Amino acid sequence: MFVINSKIFFSLTKVRLALSVVFSTLAGYILAADKIQVLDMLLLLIGGYCMVGASNSFNQIIEQDKDALMNRTKNRPLPTKKISSSNAFWISVFLTIAGLGILYTINYKTAFFAGLSVFIYTCIYTPLKSITPLSVFVGAIPGAIPFMLGWVAATNKFGIEPGSLFMIQFFWQFPHFWALGWMLDDDYKKAGFNMLPTGQRDKKTAIQIILYVLWMIIISVFPYSGLTGSLTLSLYGAIIVFCVGIIMLFFAINLYNRMDINSAKNLFLYTIFYLTSIQLVYIIDKFL
Repeated sequence: MFVINSKIFFSLTKVRLALSVVFSTLAGYILAADKIQVLDMLLLLIGGYCMVGASNSFNQIIEQDKDALMNRTKNRPLPTKKISSSNAFWISVFLTIAGLGILYTINYKTAFFAGLSVFIYTCIYTPLKSITPLSVFVGAIPGAIPFMLGWVAATNKFGIEPGSLFMIQFFWQFPHFWALGWMLDDDYKKAGFNMLPTGQRDKKTAIQIILYVLWMIIISVFPYSGLTGSLTLSLYGAIIVFCVGIIMLFFAINLYNRMDINSAKNLFLYTIFYLTSIQLVYIIDKFL
């Protein structure tokens, strides 16, 4: 038997990232629910954290040798031997089983999609990171599941509505991760990771970022068309979402013009603001 302190646990599960992912899930739930069930939201919060935490923990086990080579990850629990690989593995297994069990009590579809997310992130995305920049496309799939997962949890259905939420967060992933990849390209390459689409901080990468921002804006305002079932957006909501997206486009174009790390950092920080803000706009718009 072993005891793990909270600092190591939160580092292993990447608490800030996990909570942001859970927020997306709860946002999807609130958008879908006719009546908010506090117990279901609590189960979604706990089960969702378990599943995201398991993904992050498995990822760190697999990449611990590479993490030791990078400045931003060298102080994580596994490279610094604050926890053994075997203990981290059993924590990951426990979180996976607990998360699946908790989410299954909501409905089996929620547990299925959450389990699929952990599998893709751990078994496909993580190994691909050191092989091809296309890993970002694979990683965008589990990264986009949380927003739609909340809708599935509330309705026990998968259709155009959760599919649309999935697509919003799917296209958002690319400028988000490529901006981060641009910032940390030198550090990533120490571990053999090429996270940028061309493998370089170049104009082609910047153009791809711009294109994905454009697709993201289109899909984010698309519910205003009335073609996404019960997922709707008013004219005022669509205008706000569009404007927030245009600002993100400005940051992407600025990166193309300047081609520097500071511009990539500004874009990265704005992508975080963008996702949270449009989720809040969607929620507020529902109740107005």
